[in-house]
Amino acid sequence: MQTRRDDRSLGELFGDLVRDMGILVRQEVNLATTELTFKATRVGRELALLAVGGLVAYAGLLALVGTAIIALAAAGLPWWLASLIVGVIVAAVGALLVQRGVAALKRVDLAPRQTMQTLQEDTQWAKEQMT
Repeated sequence: MQTRRDDRSLGELFGDLVRDMGILVRQEVNLATTELTFKATRVGRELALLAVGGLVAYAGLLALVGTAIIALAAAGLPWWLASLIVGVIVAAVGALLVQRGVAALKRVDLAPRQTMQTLQEDTQWAKEQMT
């Protein structure tokens, strides 16, 4: 920032204001970019962890499903009925988990809140400078 001089003309003052506002807007854009990048990176890591955990759990689930079908068949149920019962139960649990996952993703806030706040403050400051 320049040192204030009392002898600056209105044109010079307005020019300084426009230049400072330009710098401020560029800084706000950089802040928004940084904030969005941080949030997107965080969501990406969480989704990757979710995917890997899901794959491992899926392998374990397949083993348990096979065991349940074999156990029901060994208890005297026909193979097709044992498979149907286990399949319906697994599908119902899967639908519940998908609903919970979608609801959790809807709660993620990707808006650049800090940038929005500083933009509001900057707008207020600019209004005060114009009066």
